[in-house]
Amino acid sequence: MKAGIKSRKWFLSGLLSACCFAAAAFFAWPSVFAASSIDPLAPGKSASAAVLDIGVLVFREGLECVLVLAAVTSGIESRHASSRKPVAFGALAGISAALLTWTVAVRFLDDLSQSVSALALQAATGLVAVVVLLVVMNWFFHKLYWTGWISLHTKRKRALMSDADGKSVSRLNFLRGMALLGFTSVYREGFEVVLFLQSYRLRLGGATVLEGVCVGLFLTAFVAIFTFVAHQRMPYRRMLVFTGVLLGIVLIVMVGEQAQEMQLAHWIPVTNLPELARFIPSWMGLWFSVFPTVETLLAQAGAAFLVLGSYFAVNRRSAAADTSQQVAQFGFGRSRTI
Repeated sequence: MKAGIKSRKWFLSGLLSACCFAAAAFFAWPSVFAASSIDPLAPGKSASAAVLDIGVLVFREGLECVLVLAAVTSGIESRHASSRKPVAFGALAGISAALLTWTVAVRFLDDLSQSVSALALQAATGLVAVVVLLVVMNWFFHKLYWTGWISLHTKRKRALMSDADGKSVSRLNFLRGMALLGFTSVYREGFEVVLFLQSYRLRLGGATVLEGVCVGLFLTAFVAIFTFVAHQRMPYRRMLVFTGVLLGIVLIVMVGEQAQEMQLAHWIPVTNLPELARFIPSWMGLWFSVFPTVETLLAQAGAAFLVLGSYFAVNRRSAAADTSQQVAQFGFGRSRTI
């Protein structure tokens, strides 16, 4: 039985990996092999890289939505089975609200572009996108921002079910509360995606953004179908780690790109490194935003240090807390023995 479950998990992991590879190949193939050229500076290369970046972030945020909604809908007894529909309606309302937020953001930035230079606007929206990625990738925020978010929804669901059983809340208010849980589960992630995508829209246009969103939504729909329709447990932890690594690469690239845009907008100085420029080919700037300037390299090093440093610091703190708990339990046991 255990062997069957393990093999099924490996099958799902392999199938999801194949879908990721297929989606990446579908969008990368035209730009890489167009006109039988594999020149990394070929036109359209940056757009293809942006599609993959957007797809990774949308998939990561969609995966988090699936996990929160799974936590909300799991453990619902048969007498509350009908509450799953309000959760679904709330999730659809969250998607609609995210689309409305996108429309408002686009209109606001388009109006703002009439009085602000394009370089300054791109630098500002790029900075917002970097902040979103830093929050998503920072492990100090992870405990409060992610784990606590699931715990909050789970506690709220249990409280609503308990109140409904005790008749201390009306049926309408119970269903409204479940719908609100579905709404907040989706809209928070959608709001982050909207903020993140504005920089790409201003630089590359709405068509590129749409392609990347479709990639992310395709992979998210795949996971959602297996979770809510087929009722299969997916390797969520591995997928979070995998997307986390990809987002870490996206973060480093975006930080370098953002630092260069701030230089072009004259927000920060430019300190060239001519000696280093001989060892950094021009395509490294296009693909990975690695430029031979002090400011861009320091910004990328700082972002990497912040993410990796927070990861190791949180792990060390968790290990210290576990050790303290074991020592306390051991001491308590000895005192009782004596």
